[in-house]
Amino acid sequence: MDKVDVIIPVYKPDQKFLTLIERLEEQSVSVNRIIIMNTEQKYFDRLFYGTSYKKDYHNIVVKHLSKREFDHGKTRNRGVQCSDADYFVMMTQDAVPADRNLLEELLKPLHEEKTAAAYARQLADESCSEAEKYTRAFNYPDRPAVKTKADLEKLGVKTFFCSNVCAAYNRAIFDVLGGFVKHTIFNEDMIYAAKAIEKGYSIAYAAGAKVYHSHEYSFREQFHRNFDLGVSQAQHPEVFAAYPSESEGIRLVKQTVRHLWEVHRKKEIPAVVMQSAFKYAGYTLGKHYYMLPGRFVTAMSSNKDYWKF
Repeated sequence: MDKVDVIIPVYKPDQKFLTLIERLEEQSVSVNRIIIMNTEQKYFDRLFYGTSYKKDYHNIVVKHLSKREFDHGKTRNRGVQCSDADYFVMMTQDAVPADRNLLEELLKPLHEEKTAAAYARQLADESCSEAEKYTRAFNYPDRPAVKTKADLEKLGVKTFFCSNVCAAYNRAIFDVLGGFVKHTIFNEDMIYAAKAIEKGYSIAYAAGAKVYHSHEYSFREQFHRNFDLGVSQAQHPEVFAAYPSESEGIRLVKQTVRHLWEVHRKKEIPAVVMQSAFKYAGYTLGKHYYMLPGRFVTAMSSNKDYWKF
């Protein structure tokens, strides 16, 4: 039987995180350990104060760190070091398993010798806008796929797409490849996937593994998030320079607008256009962050502590 640990970076957890834990404990494949890499202990204690989670869940391991210590790559690597399982699953605190078969479906592709990682399908919550639902369906279709170096000409940068919102990894391959990049503002999952592809491994999209995960970001939040995305791409030209992502973003916007028109949700179109403008502005400035004043860069980033190193 597969031995699998789940590693979750956490910051200011809420009730959705408790639901995530409950559903992980109900999976058809038993979780060996749930390793929580928690940023700022006071927020964690605030949620769990007065509960008996330590008695209820014997397989939970909590590691606390300060906000200054957190890094997307380094923190996840520290979580992996706490695991002795053959496979581990990276999740975010706001991803909720859609059913009991999440881990089972996620692990299936990893039984192939050359598969380095497999990522799950993300579904939008019912309360989300039609545009957000379409975006999730666009990025996470219902068809599984396995991507290799041979797909680069056809898929471009999407060959490297892999999301640590919910993704499983082969530990042996992970160790051979040296884990996640040690210090990064964003995209540690795609940078790892690119390294795996380059070394001849494959990345699987496990469409049968499903989590509920969606956001209704404000224009301002989209700007900051995409600024960081641009920064990460500028800092890793070995991954992103040869395969720009702008064309894929434009295609998404066009198809989203067309979809909203066809389903008679025309009132949502102006918001999609404005949101796209904020995303593009943030992304473009992020790609040229090195030309900007330091204070300006920090102000535009959603991860301000990153710039203190």
